[in-house]
Amino acid sequence: MTSRPVRAGRIPVTRLTPALPDPRWNPKAFSGEVVPFRATVFREGHDLVGAMLVLTSPSGVKQRHRMTALAAGTDGWEAKVRLDELGTWRWRVTGFGDEVGTWVHDAEVKIDAGVDVELMYEIGARLAERAAKEAGRPAAVRKRLKAYAAALRDTEAAASARRALLEDPVLEEFRSRPLARLTTDSEEHEILVERRRAGVGSWYEFFPRSEGARQLKKDGSWRSGTFRTAQRRLDGVAAMGFDVVYLPPIHPIGFAFRKGPNNTLTPGPFDPGSPWAIGAATGGHDAVHPDLGTLADFRAFVRRAAALGIEIALDLALQASPDHPWVTEHPEWFTTLPDGTIAYAENPPKKYQDIYPINFDDDFEGLVAEVTRIVRHWMKQGVRIFRVDNPHTKPLAFWERLIGDINATDPDVVFLAEAFTRPAMMQALAMVGFQQSYSYFTWRNTKAELEEFLTSVSQETADFMRPNLFVNTPDILTEYLQFGGPAAFTVRATIAATAGATWGVYSGFELFESVARPGAEEAIDNEKYEYKPRDFAKAEADGRSLALYLGILNRIRADHPALGQLRNIRFHYSDDDSVLVYSKHLEGRFIEGHGPDDHDTILVVANVDPHSVRETTVHLDLPAIDLPEGGTFEVEDLVTGDRWEWGEHNYVRLDAFTQPVHILRVIRGAE
Repeated sequence: MTSRPVRAGRIPVTRLTPALPDPRWNPKAFSGEVVPFRATVFREGHDLVGAMLVLTSPSGVKQRHRMTALAAGTDGWEAKVRLDELGTWRWRVTGFGDEVGTWVHDAEVKIDAGVDVELMYEIGARLAERAAKEAGRPAAVRKRLKAYAAALRDTEAAASARRALLEDPVLEEFRSRPLARLTTDSEEHEILVERRRAGVGSWYEFFPRSEGARQLKKDGSWRSGTFRTAQRRLDGVAAMGFDVVYLPPIHPIGFAFRKGPNNTLTPGPFDPGSPWAIGAATGGHDAVHPDLGTLADFRAFVRRAAALGIEIALDLALQASPDHPWVTEHPEWFTTLPDGTIAYAENPPKKYQDIYPINFDDDFEGLVAEVTRIVRHWMKQGVRIFRVDNPHTKPLAFWERLIGDINATDPDVVFLAEAFTRPAMMQALAMVGFQQSYSYFTWRNTKAELEEFLTSVSQETADFMRPNLFVNTPDILTEYLQFGGPAAFTVRATIAATAGATWGVYSGFELFESVARPGAEEAIDNEKYEYKPRDFAKAEADGRSLALYLGILNRIRADHPALGQLRNIRFHYSDDDSVLVYSKHLEGRFIEGHGPDDHDTILVVANVDPHSVRETTVHLDLPAIDLPEGGTFEVEDLVTGDRWEWGEHNYVRLDAFTQPVHILRVIRGAE
């Protein structure tokens, strides 16, 4: 009879993370992200165990990090590591019987009780001698260990002096180089580290055709904005601190079934149509709408953005107007109905008669080749970020193939999934390759909803899905923004900018645009179907703009590295169900140019009811932000400059009509 293989190992190592729900795909991080590596390590009996994380960088450099125990009784172990080098890291966890730790524990108990005193000292001496014989230890350390063994055996020394040896600094040697005969290595795992923009950024969306557009008085026709006029808007976007500008589709727009204002079926002669109805006689997905200019104009736009520190994200919408060249050149890429017509797009009850969806089942390879060509075409124009429209309506295998092929040669290219859909599909898109994803943030507004949502995206899915916390889109104007007034806009922007590592706004948010089309959750006079020039300068001059505050938010993000992390959000408690309290904390050892105790800690206290004044007590978990229980410290409001002395329990007053949010910097030590 053949026995089954034993997989447990002498020191079992289980439940390793980071990991995905499906092992076919690897977890990922972004450059500069602090990743918690965890494992469950235990053994039989009462002897102590330890755990060591062994990391190998993409360039082959090996690191060893002693893991620390988590909550007592859980057998959980953790090591936090900042990953900077791009590429695939390999890692494993070694569990070991902690002989020195076990001896120290037993010796403390027995020696203090007067039991087996000399025996315990002898056991310790032999462990030290054994360690001193290991060639891998520095000569100076080996010499100290021999002296330590001799001191343990010195029966002439005072009892207090010998007892103090159980706390001798030499024992720290065993943290990095444990002494262990019993060890078990886990299987080797991988984690992909992508460029920082894949996980950190501030996005701003605008329609280039609206920037510089003007209506002619003579006949009511419009002169479209162009890439050249849109360049002027880049200065304002840069002044607000945004580092990614996302453009809706810039391609020719079809005329067949063109939509009029507010998605009507009766367009006027001067209505420009929806940019998502891609394709006309002048070209398809690889062409520029003639009203916007030329490819050379687009490249100039990209260069100007780069000079301002901004990357351009381009929409990738895999669908076609009935006028798209694909319709005649590749009819197999569409679904033909029994009556001979091609099926148009629907998202019941919405209908998009001006759009044909793609059928991926009749020529999968042909579509992979064509879309790859299109993506690489725009990469050559300087685009390295693609916001993908409705990826959940296309096969998962297609995205895995496309993104895998692109990132195999150009790992810096970032794909954002606009997938407001079921959790299984949204998460699967992230697992197969999408670097970022839209999320349910837009519809999470109460304190309880936000705590649940932000806990989920920062803890449960952070190993593979990075949320981009957009506050609004051309399609989404929530009731919270419709009826919450300026306070709602301030609160939503603050939470998005501080709770997540990536956030975004759609143009007009800073002007408090809040009027919805009746019966819908989208703005009236929707920019998807018409030109919408805005006078940002006049709004600022009149005090009707949030632009200055958005700039403050992005400056705070730039100044505080704790806000550039996703996994470090922790919630604290308030006595008011409308006052949300959380911290973003980053240890000094993970911050370039900082000392190990020079931590960065931000506290956010937000009144999420935009119609009220709230007075409450905030209760902080101080150890969670590396502060001693019962201590006091100073905080500074990074918006107003006000300072207060805080502790575990703190009174706050948040007036939705003047200051609905505190963004507080924790001040450590004298300034």
